[in-house]
Amino acid sequence: MKTFLTPALVAVTLLFTGCASTTEGSTVGASRSQLLLVSSAELDQMAAQSYAKLKAEASAKGTLNTNAAMLARVRAVAARIEPQTAVFRADAPRWQWEVNLITSDQLNAFCMPGGKIMFYTGLVSRLNLSDDEIAVVMGHEIAHALREHSREQVSQAAAAQTAIGIGTQLLGLGGGTSQITEAAYEALVATRFSRSHESEADRIGLELTARAGYNPQAGVSLWQKMASAGSTGGGADFLSSHPTDSSRVQQIQALLPTVMPLYQATRR
Repeated sequence: MKTFLTPALVAVTLLFTGCASTTEGSTVGASRSQLLLVSSAELDQMAAQSYAKLKAEASAKGTLNTNAAMLARVRAVAARIEPQTAVFRADAPRWQWEVNLITSDQLNAFCMPGGKIMFYTGLVSRLNLSDDEIAVVMGHEIAHALREHSREQVSQAAAAQTAIGIGTQLLGLGGGTSQITEAAYEALVATRFSRSHESEADRIGLELTARAGYNPQAGVSLWQKMASAGSTGGGADFLSSHPTDSSRVQQIQALLPTVMPLYQATRR
């Protein structure tokens, strides 16, 4: 007798077959199963295209890599951190890494999937960041790429859309109810996952910072500066959907006994 999978069973099958982990074990204990339903290669290609477009637009505006000294600083920090990514992923040091700088007052930085890094000059100049503090930011952003948080978020959204569609069909609900459910998911679940990712990136990033020979204690001063910029209306885009500054500093302080020996080992 032939058997057929219902939409619900198909969704459940996808959820279980899509669970994996993008990184190996770490000193800071950032390991868990991840929902990964979309292709890593596809997302990397999209990221590369988006990054190229961003560079082209900045170049046309005359804002790409105009501060040679700052660009050299940021690239030097990245060059020391990139080899350390092998601790978490054997393939990461072979990524097509790229680091660029956009002249802007924004307090922002990011690392797209596949190692495409962008810093904004405002983050470094307005906060007067030291190399150690730049390394904390860099490590944090690279951690997002190592853990493929973008891929995970897209997968979560896809799974949610599937579940919402199945629920709407089973309950006989109209499109309006479906839209409300989707909006609720975005407002509640997505925000929670985002904060979870940020905390995870803080932990992995701090270990990368230490292994690269930068003082992880700079994480405390960095987030204190970020908090000050945010409280004074400084437009700290980097803090969007992030954990509170106080909880972030507490987590960093709790991790220091674990990561400081890694940093001290590089000083010998």
